[in-house]
Amino acid sequence: MKKDFWTRPGVVVLTAVFCCALWGSAIPFIKTGYRLFSIPSWDTASILLFAGLRFALAGILVLVIGSLIQKRLLLPTRTSYKAIPVLAFFQTAGQYFFYYIGLAHTSGVNGSIISGTSAFFALLMASMVFHYESLNLRKLTGCVLGFLGILIMNLGDIQGISVFGDGFVLLSQLCSALSAAFIKQFTQTDDAVMLSGYQFFAGGLCLILVGLGMGGHLALTNALGLGVLFHLAFVSAAAYTLWGILLSKNPVSQVGIFGCLIPVMGVLLSALMLQEVDQAFSLTGLISLLLIVGGVAILNVRKDENDDPESRNCR
Repeated sequence: MKKDFWTRPGVVVLTAVFCCALWGSAIPFIKTGYRLFSIPSWDTASILLFAGLRFALAGILVLVIGSLIQKRLLLPTRTSYKAIPVLAFFQTAGQYFFYYIGLAHTSGVNGSIISGTSAFFALLMASMVFHYESLNLRKLTGCVLGFLGILIMNLGDIQGISVFGDGFVLLSQLCSALSAAFIKQFTQTDDAVMLSGYQFFAGGLCLILVGLGMGGHLALTNALGLGVLFHLAFVSAAAYTLWGILLSKNPVSQVGIFGCLIPVMGVLLSALMLQEVDQAFSLTGLISLLLIVGGVAILNVRKDENDDPESRNCR
C-alpha cells in the first residue's frame, strides 16, 4: 500500500522544522515591525493595533487554507458559537495583549526563552485545574527544569527584570496554557482549524478595536513593514495548519518532540536579526535555553504505551 505523503519520515522532519522556524521567527519579526512602524515601547495602543491586524489577517488565511485543504467551506457550527469567543479571549486577545506589550519591554532572546515555558504551563493547567491528566515524576522534572531555566536567565541581570517585559511574556504563556485546555475541550465536537480561524479573526478584531479606541495608529505605507505584517500572519496560518496535518497523520509524540526547537529557533533568529548575539550566546543564556529545551524534551518522551498519550499536545 502506498505510504501517505505526510507520514514519510523526511516530510515529517522537514515540515516540523519549518513550522518551528516560522514560530521562532515571530519574536524578531514583531520587534522588527515595531521599528519599521516607529512604534515606541510606551505606545500600547499602536502595539495592540499592530497585533490585531496580524491575527485578523491570520484568521482569514487559516480559513482560506483550511477550506482549500478540506475541500469545503469552513463555517461555524451551532456548538462553536460558544467556543469561538472563549478561545478568542484566551488564545488571541488575552495571550497576545500580554505578549506584544511584553516584547516591547524585553529582548528578543529573553522573549524566545520565556516562550518555551508554554509547554510547562499547559501541563500544570491540564493536571491541576482541568484534571485532564495526572502529574508524574517525569513531567514534574520537566517543569522544574523549565522554570529553573527562567530563574537562571534572570540571575545574570537581576536589575534588568521588568514586570512589563519578562513578566508580561510569562503571563502570555499562562493565557496560552488556558487556551490549550479549552482547545482540548472544544475540539471534541468542532473542527480545530475552523475554530482557530474564527477565533484568530475575532480575537484580532478585538485587539484592533481596543487599539483604535485607545488612540493607536499605524502608517501602513512602509513596504517592509507590510511585509513583516504579512509574514507574521503567515506564521500563524501556515504553521498551525501544517502542524495540524502532521498531528492528524502521525503519533503526537513523534511530532510534539520538535516543539523543543521553537525556543532554539527564536533565540538564533533574534541573535541574527536583532543583533543580540552576545546575550544569546552568553553562559546564562545558553544554560537557560538548554534547561528549557531539556524540560520540553522530557515532557515529550513517551516511555510506554500507557504513559498518558493524551498529554503530548503541541501549540
